[in-house]
Amino acid sequence: MASSVSGTEEVRVSASTPLKLVGLVCVFLALCLDAGAVLSPAWVTADDQYYLSMWMSCWKPVSSAEWSCNSTLTTDWQIVTLALLLGGAALILFSFQVALISLCSGSRSRCYKPVTVMLFSAVLLQVCSLVLFPIKFIETVSLRVYHEFNWGYGLAWGSTIFSFGGAILFCLNPKNYEDYY
Repeated sequence: MASSVSGTEEVRVSASTPLKLVGLVCVFLALCLDAGAVLSPAWVTADDQYYLSMWMSCWKPVSSAEWSCNSTLTTDWQIVTLALLLGGAALILFSFQVALISLCSGSRSRCYKPVTVMLFSAVLLQVCSLVLFPIKFIETVSLRVYHEFNWGYGLAWGSTIFSFGGAILFCLNPKNYEDYY
């Protein structure tokens, strides 16, 4: 923090505003949650007989101790869901890098708008994937047992929410509140 004295008045200039730092933390958390969601083995589970991830669909017949697994990258809706989710994650990663570099180098205000646009675009992509997934799952997969959307799906929603929060924080105009800090 730099300060200068003009007469009896002291003026402080902050290298970064607290809201932008919180926004950067939100984007980092979104990135971590996205990684967890994409790598999660449990997007959908059904008792102890079935689970579905972004990569594999596995089931265990009642009479067998062996699991049978197939790739989920054979159906178009699962490929589109994964592509939308990974596209959003790539935008979050790129916006995190731009925000981190801009906050560290002091070129703050020039990079806020691109970071905000990238984060809102990532939120849009991820919401589309997270709405598409349960609709197409229920439409195409017929499970005769109770099934639930599990923690992998929840992590993806968490990532989307943190991305949206980061976008809002980077969207705020620093000229309106920077003088107060």
